[in-house]
Amino acid sequence: MESRYLRRDKYGNLIETPKQLFQRVAHAVAQAELQWGTDKDASCWERRFLDVMMDLRFLPNSPTLMNAGTPSGQLSACFVLPVYDHLADIFSALRLAALIQQHAGGTGFNFSHLRPKNDRLHRTQGTAAGPVSFMKIFNATTEYVKQGGKRRGANMGILGIDHPDIEEFITCKRKEGNLRNFNISIGISDAFMAALEQDASWKLIHPNTQQVVKKIKARQLWDLVTESAWTSGDPGLIFLDTINTFNPTPDIGKIEATNPCGEVPLLSNESCNLGSINLSRFVDDHQGQTTLDWNGLAQTVNIAVRFLDNVIEINNYLSPEMRKIALGNRKIGLGVMGWAEALSKLEIPYESNKAVHLAERLMKFIAENSWNASKGLCKERGVFQNWEKSIYYPNSPVRNATRTSIAPTGTISIIADTSSSIEPFFALAYQRQHILQDETLEEINNSLIRYMQRHQIEPSVVTEHIQQTGTLSGLVSIPEKMKNIFKTALEIAPLWHLRHQTAFQKYTDNAVSKTINLPKEATREDVDFIYKTAWREGLKGITIFRYHSRNSQVIQKGILSDVNGCKVCIE
Repeated sequence: MESRYLRRDKYGNLIETPKQLFQRVAHAVAQAELQWGTDKDASCWERRFLDVMMDLRFLPNSPTLMNAGTPSGQLSACFVLPVYDHLADIFSALRLAALIQQHAGGTGFNFSHLRPKNDRLHRTQGTAAGPVSFMKIFNATTEYVKQGGKRRGANMGILGIDHPDIEEFITCKRKEGNLRNFNISIGISDAFMAALEQDASWKLIHPNTQQVVKKIKARQLWDLVTESAWTSGDPGLIFLDTINTFNPTPDIGKIEATNPCGEVPLLSNESCNLGSINLSRFVDDHQGQTTLDWNGLAQTVNIAVRFLDNVIEINNYLSPEMRKIALGNRKIGLGVMGWAEALSKLEIPYESNKAVHLAERLMKFIAENSWNASKGLCKERGVFQNWEKSIYYPNSPVRNATRTSIAPTGTISIIADTSSSIEPFFALAYQRQHILQDETLEEINNSLIRYMQRHQIEPSVVTEHIQQTGTLSGLVSIPEKMKNIFKTALEIAPLWHLRHQTAFQKYTDNAVSKTINLPKEATREDVDFIYKTAWREGLKGITIFRYHSRNSQVIQKGILSDVNGCKVCIE
């Protein structure tokens, strides 16, 4: 928090405490209340906003924590920028991306409109560079523009499965270090999946002329995708037809891209403000019986939706186009973190039907309460400007075109001292690397420590073991129930990862960012199964990471070991 979020003077000296940070943010966001209410209203909501943040029940995305109440004023985490097939448009997008990342935002692009590599350029008599070459330029720019001056920038690069350069794109990150500031995903269509199931040929089409450039077996392309994902963790898949089936404003445009981690599909020039509820703070313990505090959760959802709608009002937009569409659709993305910790407090194994059923019930509850909160705001403030062009017209007046999204919560979960997003515990002792100005943080899982205290289990043998291995596997002196509750990501079968993602996606109107962690011995067939199952289950995107497939990761299992862990994910 000190390294990234607290304000400093021009000499680099700290001029803010954590409490003052939350006070700064609460005050700035509450100023939006003056648009519709009084000073008394603003003060009332400022206290409520401060309370949920100080208690770590809710935290907004990093740009809001960094920039609210400062001259920057850019509070959004997620952006999608259009990339059209003209040099001026390409570099206009690059310029805006640099500004966004300078102010702590992340950017997503679909490069499918660019003509393929070596295509003739009639004006200059030269040849086109192609999407991957331009991605390298975007990547290089990001390398030297830190987000908010404090962290490396983040991009999502998408290319349609029917683009002539798709084979180059699929393999562009196989060599470690290539495009390291990009997550990449294939824009997959239902038509391609049908061709795959029928073992048919697939047409690669020039984006400008719409002429068929090449025919290739769908299975050949698919095998290249799964091989590359197995080798390096990239590419993931974005299911664009599924995304557009749930597009709340189809009359405004088609969604072609997402933010860097895939949890927010957005129109061109659109942005979104995210925040996450810390589920671990809503587990009550009454005389040894743990239960979820549903009433407290409902109250926090209501406060969080209002907070995020206020952010839209006070935000500093970096272009007129961004301002217009943000105010037009008023998209917000309220999600969760601390799911694994909440399950451990409830003593429910992640790898269980009980956990999956609770995930579905929980997200349905959050979705219903966020909908009600948005409808309530609508009565006070009016519908979003593009409501008449939305799927909600004419019978469902609402303030925000979207309300829920499950983000990876990479750094705000560290502030909240809880587990990331809806992920299982990656390890019970681990090192976080390449964060906070490339520092390394060592951690032992607090949930495990509290569990041992509650059940009067001697911690010394356990902690020594997990410092070496990161897991409870192999320990014979502890109960099986404890081992099941604290199974780590690589010990949990991939299908259970998918089931959790599916359960949360069912009631999330944006998307769910989730990494399906695979053990080192996982096969290409495992990747094939996961990717196909994700499409069949109606997920909006999918990404995997196979243990040991890269040398440079965010998390390493164990404090005393040199074992590498999960794929880079950027909050």
